[in-house]
Amino acid sequence: MSIFECIVISIIEGLTEFLPISSTGHMIIASSFLGIAEDDFTKLFEVAIQLGAILSVIVYYRKKFFPLNKWNFYIKLIVAVIPALLLGFLFSDKIDALLESPLTVASTMLAGGIVLLFIDKLFKSAPTVTREENISLSKAFLIGIWQCLAMIPGTSRSAASIIGGMQQKLTRNLAAEFSFFLAVPTMAAATGYKLLKTMKEHPEILKNKDNLVLLGIGNLVAFFVALLAIRFFIGYLQKYGFKLFGWYRVIVGLILLGLILTGNLK
Repeated sequence: MSIFECIVISIIEGLTEFLPISSTGHMIIASSFLGIAEDDFTKLFEVAIQLGAILSVIVYYRKKFFPLNKWNFYIKLIVAVIPALLLGFLFSDKIDALLESPLTVASTMLAGGIVLLFIDKLFKSAPTVTREENISLSKAFLIGIWQCLAMIPGTSRSAASIIGGMQQKLTRNLAAEFSFFLAVPTMAAATGYKLLKTMKEHPEILKNKDNLVLLGIGNLVAFFVALLAIRFFIGYLQKYGFKLFGWYRVIVGLILLGLILTGNLK
């Protein structure tokens, strides 16, 4: 992976991590177009640069995360992340296999886009939860179960958890914000697990100075781009809803399926 390719993939991660369009799916497709080998370092890189995106959430919502004595807030996040931790641990190898499949990404991009086109009508009844403080532990846990759908590449962790939040009667904006909050423990756990697994199975990857430089650049780029993406998404969502993202996913999904069927994307 070159520095240019590193920056491109990191910009994609920062732009798409918190939008309901699947960051993993976009990185897989971008890697295919750029001809980046799906080796062990690439797989690590696409997960590890999520740390930069995590930090952007903590910085943007620093008043929510600090001081650290906000026990109710942190307990909700712990409860909500449990389903993803369990399923991720049990099915990590199968998830890694799915990460190599553009066809999986194309199919889920299309299906998820159709859902987003109708999500506002599906949950048109007035939401009853308008503040994070009013999210119960049971609601947090159920949102965490919805988030597990994102283990299928192309689904979008953000989309799955936002839909889960709205199904639990959260307002559109609160569902998006809780999705951001939940990203922190979820992505931190996924990154930590991937790093430990790499250290155990392929220690030479993290001993390579060039790889460490790429990881540093990638996290830095992802951090700054994700900060801008969060600000944009919250403002846009409040005014216009999900239809733009739904149409985007449908169009991209159809294009990808066409490229795959014609043999132009493998």
